[in-house]
Amino acid sequence: MGKLNVTVWNEFLHEKKDSIKRIYPNGIHGAIAEMLGKFGEYNIRTATLEEPECGLSDEVLDTTDVLIWWGHIAHDKVPDEIADKVCQRALDGMGLIVLHSGHLSKPFKKLMGTVCRSKWRENDEKERIWVIEPAHPIARNLPEYIELPQEETYGERFEIPTPDELVFISWFSGGEVFRSGCCYKRGLGKVFYFRPGHEAYPTFYREDITRVLKNAVDWAKPSCGPKPTLGHYEALENVGDKYAGKSDDERTHKNLYK
Repeated sequence: MGKLNVTVWNEFLHEKKDSIKRIYPNGIHGAIAEMLGKFGEYNIRTATLEEPECGLSDEVLDTTDVLIWWGHIAHDKVPDEIADKVCQRALDGMGLIVLHSGHLSKPFKKLMGTVCRSKWRENDEKERIWVIEPAHPIARNLPEYIELPQEETYGERFEIPTPDELVFISWFSGGEVFRSGCCYKRGLGKVFYFRPGHEAYPTFYREDITRVLKNAVDWAKPSCGPKPTLGHYEALENVGDKYAGKSDDERTHKNLYK
């Protein structure tokens, strides 16, 4: 198998302000692509909100193995048809990694089926991200915890479905805790939500955070298993048709179970 195709999507709006541009001169997407690129294991491209089709044309999505999504202030600017295409690709097997405020993005909320709200504040608090499933692939080569000296605070209750697997829990110096590493299976695809990454902090330049993203990409990659056939399907064996010659009414669900 060749290199995985990874697409890093970002609104790329915050970085137009000088205060944020100083931290991420090439955008958050650029920083993530740069850090992941150091492993030399992926074909990485970026896409942003203001590009045609939000940078997520059919060609791009159809050739993306894992999509990384960062969004914050413009969730409503993503057209529904683009969000629907992202969801369908995830259901068809594309991996989806949702970062920080992306928990309120259209694709994530559609895949979760909930409003995905939480409490939050910006107060330069310390975040300690505890690894609670050290044997999980996303925790590979990580320390027992990751400590971020400053981050935006999120707190429970986090209105998401119970994760299939919970890899990380965050504690903040203000007292909150938060489910910050949540794994889901949706259709043929895998979805991972990872909490850190506020635009005002250089979180995505950290090697330990990049290691989490790398592990998540490797975990979320398509399984390349058989694609199931859905809907009406002809029998593989010659079982005959006991309703041959019967009217449509006689073939109804009611009659089939008599």
